Amino acid sequence: MKARSYTSEGIVLARKNYGEADRILSVYSKDYGRIALMAKGIRRPKSKKRGHIEVFNQVRFQTVIGRGIDLMTEAEVIDDFKEVRKSLKKISLSYYFSEVIGRITHEQESNPELYNLILKYLNDLKTAVELKKLREDFLNELLILMGYWPHGKKLENADEKLEEVIERQINSVRVGKIMLK
Repeated sequence: MKARSYTSEGIVLARKNYGEADRILSVYSKDYGRIALMAKGIRRPKSKKRGHIEVFNQVRFQTVIGRGIDLMTEAEVIDDFKEVRKSLKKISLSYYFSEVIGRITHEQESNPELYNLILKYLNDLKTAVELKKLREDFLNELLILMGYWPHGKKLENADEKLEEVIERQINSVRVGKIMLK
């Protein structure tokens, strides 16, 4: 018999308002890869989950399997990366990381190494000074991990390779490059 619910931890990549009080979340989970979850009533002022599921928060969540989209029933913050949220440059880089992960991954393809890579770079971002180098290192490691570039070979232009892989431009790349000058 198939389970009707599951629990995991993940990083909120994006969110989109839906209806009057709901929100659809894109979460990269440790066990299930990138998944879409419905958070019912999350936009109501009295919602208990409201502050837990902000973009690039690391959360532990419980979900009930739905017909089309799974429903998030519980959420608890593991790390909210408040050190990152104090700097506009670091926030823009975090959004860049989230967008890249959202574009390069497919729904429900589990990759625990990728989850750990995202966490590593968000944690590094807390104390990072050289944001441009951190961004380049992230792209290099990501492209190698995902199998789009051979390990040990120097990558001259990671942005160009990324755009070739995902077959479109990253929206936040302009902002990221301007902010990191």
